[in-house]
Amino acid sequence: MNFGRGPSVVLNVGGTRYSFSREVLKDFPLRRVSRLHGCLSEQDVLEVCDDYDRERNEYFFDRHSEAFGFIMLYVRHGHLRFVPHMCELSFYNEMIYWGLEGSHLDYCCQRRLDDRMSETFTYYAAEEPNGGPEGKGRRPPRAEGRKWLERMRRTFEEPTSSVAAQVLATVSILFVIVSMVVLCASTLPEWRAPENRSVEEQSRYTAESVREPSGIIEAICIGWFTAECIVRFIVSKNKCEFVRRPLNIIDLLAITPYYISVLMTVFTGENSQLQRAGVTLRVLRMMRIFWVIKLARHFIGLQTLGLTLKRCYREMVMLLVFICVAMAIFSALSQLLENGLDLGTKNKDYASIPAACWWVIISMTTVGYGDMCPITVPGRILGGICVVSGIVLLALPITFIYHSFVQCYHELKFRSARYSRSLSAEFLN
Repeated sequence: MNFGRGPSVVLNVGGTRYSFSREVLKDFPLRRVSRLHGCLSEQDVLEVCDDYDRERNEYFFDRHSEAFGFIMLYVRHGHLRFVPHMCELSFYNEMIYWGLEGSHLDYCCQRRLDDRMSETFTYYAAEEPNGGPEGKGRRPPRAEGRKWLERMRRTFEEPTSSVAAQVLATVSILFVIVSMVVLCASTLPEWRAPENRSVEEQSRYTAESVREPSGIIEAICIGWFTAECIVRFIVSKNKCEFVRRPLNIIDLLAITPYYISVLMTVFTGENSQLQRAGVTLRVLRMMRIFWVIKLARHFIGLQTLGLTLKRCYREMVMLLVFICVAMAIFSALSQLLENGLDLGTKNKDYASIPAACWWVIISMTTVGYGDMCPITVPGRILGGICVVSGIVLLALPITFIYHSFVQCYHELKFRSARYSRSLSAEFLN
């Protein structure tokens, strides 16, 4: 901690005091408490807490003391549950204030919170770092600069935060749609040049192809996406964190192939063996399909899907383990019953266990292409068991994923509604 004095600090939460050492606060699990370690002045401290006693080095938070006691039990033991006889939404509001999310709750309490939110249509989100309207006051020039950067970040990251952000998001969506239409149309036979160029020649970035309408549209779209990515990188708070974000990685994968293809054309020449092969360039060109994922910045549904997959990766891994175990068992048994035993009727489709794995996958997922099927009576009985087992195994983790999906949707919905209210106030002003 860069502010205050003494070997320890005291947190006063609703009249209940907690004493900690300075080093403990640096990596404290609660985000609001850990922010005290980086405070440089008393003004920074008052943006985090409600009051500060310099003589006692005591930080006062006007929050629910009993709820904070249960949150401290989570810090010590790793289990977070609701306070008895306390409203779930009120306790969740305390969690958000201290920097916790609904995913930190135990599973039983998560279900209670999801049901309560669905009944009352009430959503909460983390408070702003500036502490709300109460924390606003006279700002130094450095704070004004940070405020401008924060406004720029919201303009590029939150499509509903302002009128400019909505306009920017609309233009970005239009560029994505146009680029996808051009990509799909470029694979049509009617789209090719009158001289009936081959697919390999179509994938080359030559001087003539750049001057074509499709090449001009593609260059304009790439220029827009590149400029947008550069500006978002410049105004980002943490550059390393920006590079590690999945959506930013997808943006990089969608933009880079164009420049790589152009550079390969420049350095290798238009008549080189590499250009005539065209495989590498076609793969790079088709990677533009990742631009579709850029729509996740502007649609809550895609954001909810990504956040759910991020939080439910354990359940997804468990589902894959179930499928792999069942695949190993049923593929071995089906290969034995259909081809391994000398019964006079050998099914060539089940000549090996890897070949039988394909049948197990389409059977467990109830797709049933019909390209291969058992012909023996024991094999058909095994096929029925495989289908029923697939339905049961796929349904087991769905409950966990569903509740996480509902919770992620609630959080993102409230976040969007909060920025929409800010947009309405800006429009009225």
